[in-house]
Amino acid sequence: MRSLILISVLLTLSACGGGSSDDTATETAACQRTDINSRVFCALQRDYLWYRELPADINPGAYSSPAAMLNAVAAPQDRYSFIMTRQEYEDRYVNASFFGYGFSSVRVDNNTALQIAYVYDDGSASLNGLRRGDKIIEIEGVSVAEWLGRLDAGTATNDDVYGPNEAGVMRNFVWQKPDSTELAANFIKADVTTNTVLHRSVSTQGDKRVGYLVFNSFIALSETELEQAFAFFVAEGVDALVLDLRYNGGGLIRVANQLSTQIALNNVLGKVFVKYQYNDKNSRDNNTTLFSRGAGSSALDLDQVFVLTTASSCSSSEIVINSLTPFVEVVQIGETSCGKPVGQQADPIGDYVLFAINFQTVNALDQGAYFDGLIPHCPVAPVISGDWGVSSDALYAEAINYITNGSCSDVAVSAATAQVKAVKPQLVAPWVLNNEQ
Repeated sequence: MRSLILISVLLTLSACGGGSSDDTATETAACQRTDINSRVFCALQRDYLWYRELPADINPGAYSSPAAMLNAVAAPQDRYSFIMTRQEYEDRYVNASFFGYGFSSVRVDNNTALQIAYVYDDGSASLNGLRRGDKIIEIEGVSVAEWLGRLDAGTATNDDVYGPNEAGVMRNFVWQKPDSTELAANFIKADVTTNTVLHRSVSTQGDKRVGYLVFNSFIALSETELEQAFAFFVAEGVDALVLDLRYNGGGLIRVANQLSTQIALNNVLGKVFVKYQYNDKNSRDNNTTLFSRGAGSSALDLDQVFVLTTASSCSSSEIVINSLTPFVEVVQIGETSCGKPVGQQADPIGDYVLFAINFQTVNALDQGAYFDGLIPHCPVAPVISGDWGVSSDALYAEAINYITNGSCSDVAVSAATAQVKAVKPQLVAPWVLNNEQ
C-alpha cells in the first residue's frame, strides 16, 4: 500500500527507543510512564525525523488509541507515519497474507462495475479465472451499481457486499471479460498469500528480447520471487527490461537493493546504493549502503531500464529509480510518483509496531528530497484495458514504443509539455491502493 520503507527486522525497543546516556536529558514525563500512548510518544520524541515539530506539552493518555495520538501529533508534512498491531504486522509482512478473495479493484463505468487491477495467484478469485481488466458487474445476485449505491448511501456495508471475514464465506460473482464474455463463479474467503511478482513475461520487439516484470511490494517473500523472475529473464536472453511499479507502495530497502542490482549488475555492484540521514539526535546512525545482490544470484547487466509509475509508486519504488539514476539510464513512464524520500524502521512497542518517519534517503550524488514525486520522462495516463502486457495498456505500450523508437511518443511529449503536478494523495497504509477483497 504501501508507502513505507523497512530496513530491518523488528528491533527491540526500550521505553524511549534506546540510545546513549547523552539522550537521557531529552526524556520528558511521557518517557517515565508505562501506558502505550506515552511509550509511543516517547519514541517519537527520540527518533522522529521531525521531532522538533511535536507538541511541547500533551497528555498522551487523552487519546483513545496510539493511532489517534499519532494522527494528532504528526508533523503537517507527514503523510506516511502509522502504527499497527503486532498481529497485523505479522500477517502482512512476515506471513505475507490477508483474508479475502484475493483481488483488488477500482470503480468504473459511472459506478456500475468494479474493474480488476490485479489478482493474487493464491486467491479464490484467481483460481476461478478472474483476471486484471475484467469487470465485476454482479455480486450475490445484486448488480454492482446497486451495491455501490447502497454503500455510498450508508445503507450497506462491505460485509453486506462481500460477506463477513470468516473462513468459508461464499459469494457468487458475475464478471465481464474485455471481449464482453460473461462468466460467473462462487468465490470463497480464505487466507491469501500475496505474491509480489504479479506478472513476468518476455517478448521480442525488433532486435530486442524485452522482459516485463510487474512487481507489487518489497517484502521478505519478494527475495525468492525476484530471484525466480531474473533466473527466467536470464534464461530467455533478456536485453531490455520494463519494470512495472505502478501499484508498488514500497517496503524493504534491502529488497529494493536486490532488485536494482539484479537489473544493472556490473554497472552498479559495489557502488553507493543509498545514504541514510537521521535526525540530529541520531546522526551517529547515518550510514551508506552499497549495491548488492542480496538474496538474488541471477542478474541482468543493463545500462538502461524502463520503469512504469503512478501516484501509487512510492518509497522503495522511488529508491530504485533514484539510486539507479547516477549509473544507468532510467526512463520513467506514466505518472509522477508519490513523493516519499523518507522512511521508517519498525519499532515494536508493547502489542504494537510503530512506523514513524525517522530517516531520509539520498543517492550516490546526494540527490533526494523529491517530496513532489519523481516526474516521468514520458507522461502517460494509466488505463486498465486488459491483463498484464496487452498492447492496449498505455504505460506498457509507451515503454515498447521507446524501446523500438528510442524516444517518447508524440502523445507523451505533448503531455510532458502540458504537465501540471497533481496534489499528492493521503496514503493511509502501504497496501490500501485500491479496494482489496
